[in-house]
Amino acid sequence: MTSSSKRKEESHLLNGGVKQSTWSKALSSNAVWEEKDEFLDVIYWLRQIIAVILGVIWVFCTLTFSCVFSARFCIINAGVLYVYFSSFQQIDEEEYGGTWELTKEGFMTSFALFLVGMLMFSETYHFCYKDRKHI
Repeated sequence: MTSSSKRKEESHLLNGGVKQSTWSKALSSNAVWEEKDEFLDVIYWLRQIIAVILGVIWVFCTLTFSCVFSARFCIINAGVLYVYFSSFQQIDEEEYGGTWELTKEGFMTSFALFLVGMLMFSETYHFCYKDRKHI
């Protein structure tokens, strides 16, 4: 019996046969993922959440967009997700096509969301707080 099937069986017995929700599994360490697509969906949406958070941080730290900050976004986004699936969830990367497949899952979408979010928050922030003339 492989370690992943053994973990699935142990998890099923510990839960009393009750299926956990996707987000409760995402937030618990060493969760058992019956379906590969379910875990890939979690990776995708966590990456989108990270993109929005980093976009807001960039605006409030008054950081302008440049290649340096673009590279920082890529490193932070990929690094956080790598730590999540390799250390927190401790999944076998080879079951999902390797580390690279998990690292690039939803990456371009999150980068676009980061840019749009940064632009939106920047315009709102500057309009509401910085560019107002006090009467």
